[in-house]
Amino acid sequence: MSQNHIRDAEGVLYDRWHFSQAVRSGNLLLCSGQIGTDASGGVPAEFLDEAHNAWAAVGRVLEAAGLDASAIVEFTSYHVGLQQTLPAFMKARDAFLREPWPAWTAIGVSELAVPGARLEIRVTARFPD
Repeated sequence: MSQNHIRDAEGVLYDRWHFSQAVRSGNLLLCSGQIGTDASGGVPAEFLDEAHNAWAAVGRVLEAAGLDASAIVEFTSYHVGLQQTLPAFMKARDAFLREPWPAWTAIGVSELAVPGARLEIRVTARFPD
């Protein structure tokens, strides 16, 4: 089975960190985790802004593959401070996704790869048959 890799436009993630933004395998798009940094690469002070930015990053990966949010069948969110961030996360999620809701797992973690980041979202999407 062939695989198609989606790389970030600048190639920084692929070349420096050795991962693709997403990989298509058959009808599935397996996306790497997306964080919510702002245009300068920093983490916003407000968690809601970080969550909106993370979902926007997910949207850009899906768009690069020719999909949109309706193609998401499953996602996992990783939270530093899960109980404190969950209400704002759900507000940002509901601005990005619509019914029927995909499967979801929320996981509390002690830290993420980007210093100061409090959220990472990883999605699996499906291409139409």
